[in-house]
Amino acid sequence: MFHPNFKDTIAASPYIFTIGVAGDSGSGKTTFTEGIRSIFGSDLVSTITLDDYHSLDREGRRERGLTPLNPRANRIDQLEEDLILLKRGVPVEKPVYNHTSGTFDTPVIFRPNKILILEGLHTMFTPNLRKYLDFTLFVDPAKEVKSDWKIRRDIRKRGYTRDDVIREIAEREPEYERYIAPQKEYADAVIGIDYSEYGRRLGEERNVYRITLSQSRMKHTIENIDLSLDLYSILSLSERNFSLEFLTSDHNGHRMGVLIADGELSGHVVKKLELSIEQQTQVHPISLFQHRNYVTAGDLAQLILCWRIIHRRIFIETIR
Repeated sequence: MFHPNFKDTIAASPYIFTIGVAGDSGSGKTTFTEGIRSIFGSDLVSTITLDDYHSLDREGRRERGLTPLNPRANRIDQLEEDLILLKRGVPVEKPVYNHTSGTFDTPVIFRPNKILILEGLHTMFTPNLRKYLDFTLFVDPAKEVKSDWKIRRDIRKRGYTRDDVIREIAEREPEYERYIAPQKEYADAVIGIDYSEYGRRLGEERNVYRITLSQSRMKHTIENIDLSLDLYSILSLSERNFSLEFLTSDHNGHRMGVLIADGELSGHVVKKLELSIEQQTQVHPISLFQHRNYVTAGDLAQLILCWRIIHRRIFIETIR
């Protein structure tokens, strides 16, 4: 029996599926939506970085004593208006923030693709933003991990000195707790990242971290769809440390499932997962980790998130 590729269905649909990813600067937000970009490609996926909606340039923030985490330093009202239009498929004139110069470039016309990803500090900050997001994710690395990442990124890519970055981290922390962290309660999934129990050095050497994936229960499910791990392959083919644990927890009155993964898993196991997702969702090819003998706990979390996002998008199509 012939099953059409679901990518073709998305391409033909007028529906703009929106994914909102929130978290601090340098928290790894892009990493956990990279799978969706890879699977569906640039023809179907577009991304907006909310830094473009800063209301002040770097010098202006310095003069007023504001950090980018403060809502007053951002055009959240314009973001809300643009998101409503983009959700309808209407192009907008989007501002452009230049991280190298700390100033604004000329605005550009932005046309949404069928999957639109919003990444930034305030993605779920207001009820109006949350209303127009189909799937939400909050990325929440441990403070020490986040600091290490931000120091490396801002020195290498943004021209900051180490002292500048450390000072900025200290200045930002109170506003992170006040404005950014509370968005976790609105997320469909929360990714926690900490150093691996198998050695802190593995983070920088092989990107190995201890990942906690907390997910709210699916309100709607597609019949006969599942996500199964091949226990035989794990036991017989893996030669590196790996652990997997599942817990349940209550978060603001909502029951959440918590998957805790650490270490590296055989690429053979993940390939079987990818094939299973292909067969069940009719989205193909799914091959995020080609030519890799091992994948990290973070890679596994990325694949699970892709599965859940695809699942959500398929459900929306079935009820349209």
